[in-house]
Amino acid sequence: MRIFYTDTFVLPLPPGHRFPMTKYSRLRRRIAESGMVPLEAFRLPHAATPEELATSHDDTYVAKVRAGELEPAEQRRIGFPWSPGMVERSLRSSGATIEACRAALEDGISVSLAGGTHHAFRDRGEGFCVFNDSSIAARTLQAEGKVKQVAVLDCDVHQGNGTAAICAGDPSIFTFSIHGEKNFPYRKEVSDLDIALPDGTGDETYLAALGEGLDGVFSTGRPDLAIFLAGADPWHGDRWGRLRLTKAGLAARDRLVLDRCAEAGVPVAITMAGGYAPVVEDIVDIHYQTVERAVSMAVGA
Repeated sequence: MRIFYTDTFVLPLPPGHRFPMTKYSRLRRRIAESGMVPLEAFRLPHAATPEELATSHDDTYVAKVRAGELEPAEQRRIGFPWSPGMVERSLRSSGATIEACRAALEDGISVSLAGGTHHAFRDRGEGFCVFNDSSIAARTLQAEGKVKQVAVLDCDVHQGNGTAAICAGDPSIFTFSIHGEKNFPYRKEVSDLDIALPDGTGDETYLAALGEGLDGVFSTGRPDLAIFLAGADPWHGDRWGRLRLTKAGLAARDRLVLDRCAEAGVPVAITMAGGYAPVVEDIVDIHYQTVERAVSMAVGA
């Protein structure tokens, strides 16, 4: 199984910024030190090309990002100040999801230790998201003739509004989002299937709803590929979680999603999506158990 990483590309943030950037390097280090995969399984992805970005984003928006011409209000909406590092890391993050999707088609399952930037719209970014890697990857592989139907299984605590908007009216990409009803974004878009849960939802209710949602996804047909956004932010200790899931509940979520994909014979590429716990190691714990489950499936455990 191949694992794609981007943490060597630094995104400089001002002092006191609340985005836990170190989670990526800590996660890769923990996986490497565990020995669960050989070091040659780790791959540095390419930077998404202009042609790949154009599958999902306006040329004008892409040009503004690359040239550092975003207005202050646009940068505030994204949540990061512009920098060359921000551009490079955003391009590599989309490249990682593209390559994870290609690897999943060959190996059955793969992981990007980044991605899940589902708040990026065709003409703007928001919510720590610059480019929409799920849409870019799905449409890039479609353009390459590798897949026809793709399912985006978004289990971040926040609705995948950008993905829903970009893919609206496109029957070749099924967008499913299970998220907090009252959480960001406060203006939701319409996915092909949305499950909005109230604050305080616990493990049992969440998993039941997720199972019903997956029934809905796979009742529409067997996709050629699934992209699973395995957000750590539904955890009860997350700054913006609010659904009150436990780490054990999130591990059960991962098993449920990945088992359903395996049962349907659908290759799956996993991205990390959100995670904002005050203690970074808690985020790493949650993402680590997602990768651990993926590796166990890859070796047939």
